[in-house]
Amino acid sequence: MDEQKKLFALDIGTRTVVGIILEENGGQYHVKDIVIREHAERAMLDGQIHDVPAVSKIIAEIRDELEVKHGPLNKVCVAAAGRALKTERSKTSITIKGKPMMQKQDILHLELSAVQQAQATAAEKQATEKSYYYYCVGYSVLYYRLDGEEIGSLIDQQGDEASVEIIATFLPKVVVESLISALQRAGLEMEALTLEPIAAINVLIPPSMRRLNVALVDIGAGTSDIAITDLGTVTAFGMVPVAGDEITEAISDQLLLDFPLAEKAKRDLHVSDTITVTDILGFQAEISREETIEKISPALERLTNSICEEILRLNNRPPKAVMLAGGGSLTPGLPDRIANRLGLPANRVAIRGIDAISGLNLPDYTDRGPELVTPIGIAIAAKKAPVQYCTVYVNDQPVRLFEVKNLTVGDCLLAAGIKMNKLYGKPGLAMIINLNGQNITIPGSHGEAPVITRNSLSSALDEEIKSGDIITVSKGHDGLPAEVCIKDLIDEVPEKSITINGRQYTIHPAITCNEKVVSLEQILADRDKVECRVPETAEEILTILNLNNLLAELKPFRISINEKETFLPRHSGKLYKNGLEANHHSIVDDGDNLRIEKRSTLTVKELAEIKQLALQESIPVIFNGMKIELSRGILEFQREGAVLTEDDEISAGDAITILKKTRSPFIFQDIFSHVNVDMPASSSGGFVLLKNGEKTSFHESVEPGDHLKIVWPAINNKNSTIKYS
Repeated sequence: MDEQKKLFALDIGTRTVVGIILEENGGQYHVKDIVIREHAERAMLDGQIHDVPAVSKIIAEIRDELEVKHGPLNKVCVAAAGRALKTERSKTSITIKGKPMMQKQDILHLELSAVQQAQATAAEKQATEKSYYYYCVGYSVLYYRLDGEEIGSLIDQQGDEASVEIIATFLPKVVVESLISALQRAGLEMEALTLEPIAAINVLIPPSMRRLNVALVDIGAGTSDIAITDLGTVTAFGMVPVAGDEITEAISDQLLLDFPLAEKAKRDLHVSDTITVTDILGFQAEISREETIEKISPALERLTNSICEEILRLNNRPPKAVMLAGGGSLTPGLPDRIANRLGLPANRVAIRGIDAISGLNLPDYTDRGPELVTPIGIAIAAKKAPVQYCTVYVNDQPVRLFEVKNLTVGDCLLAAGIKMNKLYGKPGLAMIINLNGQNITIPGSHGEAPVITRNSLSSALDEEIKSGDIITVSKGHDGLPAEVCIKDLIDEVPEKSITINGRQYTIHPAITCNEKVVSLEQILADRDKVECRVPETAEEILTILNLNNLLAELKPFRISINEKETFLPRHSGKLYKNGLEANHHSIVDDGDNLRIEKRSTLTVKELAEIKQLALQESIPVIFNGMKIELSRGILEFQREGAVLTEDDEISAGDAITILKKTRSPFIFQDIFSHVNVDMPASSSGGFVLLKNGEKTSFHESVEPGDHLKIVWPAINNKNSTIKYS
C-alpha cells in the first residue's frame, strides 16, 4: 500500500470510537478497514472528553488492532464536537498583478490568512468572554473572487486582485486540548483536525449541491451537529447538546433497563417490530415497537424540537430538505417528526448512509448505514483540505496556530489572547486635585516599552517564527503618577477640645476626600475633591472620632412590624450638651461637655403592651377540685422566620412579623399543659375522663367554669370487682 495515500481517521463519539483506514487512488476512496469500539463507561459527555485515560485506552486498542494488518500508525485525522461553537466570517485579499499564476499552496495561504483574521475578529467581539480560549477547528470557503468577480477556482488564474471569503468555526480549547491529550496518551499525533458537521457535509453535499437550501444533521450519542447550505455555499454551522443518549435514557427510565441494555433495545427497535427486554428486577417482557415509541414520545419530541429550533435559528426559515446522518438518525419515527415540525413533506427528510458518498468503495461486509458517514467524512476531508497546526510557546503556554507562511511574533501574541495595543506602558496621568474649590494640576511620568524575546533573544513584533519557538513578553511599565499627600497641600487648623461621657477628646481638622473622612497622610488620586474644615455638629464630631457606636445610639429607635415602619421614641437614645437636651445636629464648641444616653432595651412583651396587643387568651376551669387557668398564645412574633418568646429582646432595625394564630375552643387535652397527673398505684391502668360528672374524651371542648376530672378504676382483690378511686 502506498504510505502517502493511506489515511487513518478516528471518530471519537459519545457512545463509540470508530477507526477507519482509507486509501485514495485516482479520486476514488477505498475503505480498507473499520474498527468500532464502545466506551466501557460514559467517558464522553455531549461530544467532549471527560475521562481522558479511558478514551485514550480505547483509541490505543483500535490503533493496535489496525496496525496488525496495516503496519505502524503514528498520525491520525480527527474531528471535534462541542457545545460552545463560535462562527465568524472573514474576507482577505491579495494583489497578484505581475506574479506567477496561483497554485494550490498560494490559495491555501490565502484561505488560512482569512481564518487568522476571523480569529482576531472573534477575539475582539468576545473580549469579555476571553474568546482567545477558542481554537478554530474548521472552515469552509464561501466565495473565491478574481478582480471582484466570483469564480469557481483560483488555480492558474491571473489578474490584479484575488480574494477569498470563509466561514470559520471555533471550539473551546478545553475540547481540543482534551482530544490532543487522549491521542498523545495513545501514542498518536494529530495529523489534521476538523469539525464533525464539516466532515459530514463534505461527503454528503458536494459543492454542486450547495446551491440548494439543505440542512444536514449529524446525530450522534451526545450532540447533534447541524450544517446549512444555500446559494452554493455553507452558510452556517450549529450544534445542540441533545442526541441519541436522550432516547436511550428515556428507554432506560420507561422500561427499567440498565443503560447498556437500553442502548441495545434502541438499536433493536430499528430492525424489529417487537423487542424482548429483561428489566432490573429480572422480569422479562415483550414490547411492541409502537408501544415503546409511545412511552418515549416526550424524549422524541425534545430531540425533534431541539434540532428543528436550531435549524430555524440558523436558517431563519424551514430549509427545502433535511439530510440525517449518524447513528442517532435511526431513532424510530424521527424523520417524520422533523418533517412535521418544519412543515415539510415526508419525502423531504431522509436518512443518508455511506452508500450516498460518491467515489467510495466499501468491503461487502461493511454496514452501509448512517453511522459511518462522519468517520469516512473525517478521513476524506483530511485528504482534500487538511488543517494543520504549528505550536509555539508564549509565556510558557502552548499556542497552536495555522501553519501559514510569514507567521510573526505578533500573530502568536494575538493567538495567545495578548492585545498589541496593551503591551506598551501608559504614560502617568496628570493628576488634577480640587482643594477647597480650587484645582491643582500635578504631572505624571512616561511609560516604558514592552520586553519581547524569541528563544531568549530580543525580538520585534514583525519577526517571523517557526514551530517550537519560545516567546516571552512582558508588558512595559506604566508611567507613575505623582504621589502627593493631603498634608503637603494644606496648613493646620485650630483644634477643639471637648468632653464626651466623661472622657476628654481633642478634635483635629476634619479632612474629607470625595466626601469620605481621611487622614492627613492620605495619598490622593486624579480628580479627588479635598475639603478641610473644623467639625461643628455633634454628628460630625462623633464620626471623625470613630465613635459610631455612640452615634448609632442617637438614631431613632425604628423597627418594622408586618412591613410597616414603627418609631418608638421612648426607647431612643438622648444627647445632652452642657446638661441640656440637644440633638445630633447641634453645634458643639470648644470646651463643651456632651453626655449620650443609650437606647433602652425592648422586649416582645413590652412591644405588645405598647401596641396594645393581647398575647394570650385563658379560661378558668376546675380540675380534680383545684381551680386552674387554661391559657395559650393567640399571637406569634417572628424575626427572620424565628419565633420569639415574651422575654426576647428586639433591637432597632429589626423586621418583626406578628401572626394571629387560628382561634379554636379549648379541649380537655389542654389540661395536661398546665398540670402533672400521676396514676394511682392501686389502679388497673385504665382511666375515665369526666366533665361536669359526665364521661368525656380528650378532644371534647371545654368552657369556662367546667369541672374536669380523671379517675382510675381500682381492682378489689376480695371479690374481683372494679371500683373507681
